[in-house]
Amino acid sequence: ASLSPRMRVDAIIAEPLITHERLHGPEVAKRVSRLLDLVGLPERAAQLFPHEFSGGQRQRIAIARSLALSPRLIVLDEPVSALDVSIRAQILNLLRDLQAQLGVSYLFIAHDLAAVAHMSYTIAVMYLGQIVEIGDAATIATRPRHPYTQALFAAALPSHPSEPREELVLTGEVPSPLNPPLACRFHPRCPHAMPRCSTEEPVLRETDGRLVSCHLYTPA
Repeated sequence: ASLSPRMRVDAIIAEPLITHERLHGPEVAKRVSRLLDLVGLPERAAQLFPHEFSGGQRQRIAIARSLALSPRLIVLDEPVSALDVSIRAQILNLLRDLQAQLGVSYLFIAHDLAAVAHMSYTIAVMYLGQIVEIGDAATIATRPRHPYTQALFAAALPSHPSEPREELVLTGEVPSPLNPPLACRFHPRCPHAMPRCSTEEPVLRETDGRLVSCHLYTPA
C-alpha cells in the first residue's frame, strides 16, 4: 500500500531524492540504480510498476526508497508480517546485511517476537501502550519472564517442525487502549493473575538481567 500503483519504480525511489536533495537527470538515475542493487533487484526493475513484482520484491523496493536519503534510523513497522515464511527470512537477512554494510539503526516493530529476536540487540515488549519487559534480546528470547512476553514467544512459528514449543493460549478479548484495565493492564487475560494485579499497578523492576513490570517478581 505504500507504493503508488501509478508510478514506476524509478519514480517511487527517486521521489525523496528529487524532493529533499533537489537532484535531477543522470544523478537521480545513478542513485536509483545503486539503491536497487543494494536491495538485490536488477536495474531493469526501475522501468516496471509495483503490480509486476511479488510481495517480497515490493518490500525490497520500499526498503530501497527508505535508504534513499541515507538515514541513520529507519522505523520498520511490521515489515514482514504479510510475507510468506521463506520470503520473510530473505527480507530479514537483507535488513541485517544492510545494517552491517551501511551502519543504519532500526526501530523494529512487530508482534512476531521470533523475528524481533533475530533482528534486535534490545527488545522492549509493550502491552496496551506500556512497556512490560525490556532487556537484551538474547536474554529475553531464551528466558522471557513477563506472561505476555511468554505468550508472544509461544505463538511464534518454530524454526523446525521437531522443535519443542510450549503452548500458552491467552483467553479473553484485548481491551481498548482508550479504556484500559486498572492496575496491571494485562491481568484480565493473564494465566497467573492474583488479587493484587487488579488493584496495584506494577512497575518495571530489574529481574534476571532485564526490567519486568509484573507482580510475579514484585515483593509482597
